[in-house]
Amino acid sequence: MIDHEVPAGRRKRRGQEQTPVQRALALLVRREHSRKELSRKLQVRGIEPEAIEAAVSQLADAGWQDDARFAEMLVRSRASGGYGPLHIRAELGTHGLDGDQVEAAMASFDGDWVEKARDLVRRRFGEAGPVDLAQRRKAADLLARRGFDGGCIRHATRYDPQD
Repeated sequence: MIDHEVPAGRRKRRGQEQTPVQRALALLVRREHSRKELSRKLQVRGIEPEAIEAAVSQLADAGWQDDARFAEMLVRSRASGGYGPLHIRAELGTHGLDGDQVEAAMASFDGDWVEKARDLVRRRFGEAGPVDLAQRRKAADLLARRGFDGGCIRHATRYDPQD
């Protein structure tokens, strides 16, 4: 058996333990996180609550973590994924954002919810949309599950494709 040595550049590093700020920053460079979500992830990694609060506050002060930016990103992402305003509001609430932050994020959406709903119906049922009552019900159920309100559902399931 030949004993192979690992080249110097390929050794695994067993460096220093990361600080709470470094761990939080490592999460933030991958994607935006809300303050609550970032704190929860650090807690799962065994970091003390006082250290978590200090690290998250430091990163927020430096502009790395921003709940408003996170909320706007989430609204854009979910809206482009075919979710409606009711679903998005509920999800924003699970991230520990207050009512004003949720409203500001929802106001930042510059699209049309009815048009988003219609696009979703077109993708599912074709350009002609739902043609009979059974298909309209299926379309309405889809939109309701996706978090669209009653007005959007009515407009999206009963439309003329020439609109």
